[in-house]
Amino acid sequence: MGERHASAGFGRGETLLFLTDDQLRRGIEAMFFAYRGFTADPDLILTDHGYGRAHHRAIHFISRTPGTTVNNLLSILGVTKQSLNRVLRTLVEDGLVEARVGTRDKRERHLFLTDGGEVLERALSEAQRNRMRTAFRNAGPEAVSGFRAVLEEMMDPEMRRHYVNGVDQNQ
Repeated sequence: MGERHASAGFGRGETLLFLTDDQLRRGIEAMFFAYRGFTADPDLILTDHGYGRAHHRAIHFISRTPGTTVNNLLSILGVTKQSLNRVLRTLVEDGLVEARVGTRDKRERHLFLTDGGEVLERALSEAQRNRMRTAFRNAGPEAVSGFRAVLEEMMDPEMRRHYVNGVDQNQ
């Protein structure tokens, strides 16, 4: 394990406080290639449905927080209202998402996956869980803990708050 990581410019013995620009570049490249792998399987599933990654992100967070509001989803995804409305309109028209009027505030729309939306979400998340499960198993528990810590430190403070406290806190 250590030798494989050393060849990538991230050996166990290096002092992490003094990474060189080349080591940082290698980390950036690793992130790009990992993201490409992480999204490859879901992209194939999404293409079969005529959807893109924006649809996937919306489905993921609606699944994680059934009944979330459109405004909360806007905050989590960091997209424009117009962009999210296009994605949601498609998902609602295709019968994957249901938007219900709020009981306390009639202006609010609460989002839920339909049975069909849950089937698609399971297929998408299973593909990503399989990839992560394999990577975590191969890298080992120390690497998993370090990976999570690095990702959390890379998040903007507002996004870290959503992640650490759970995405449904602003319903």
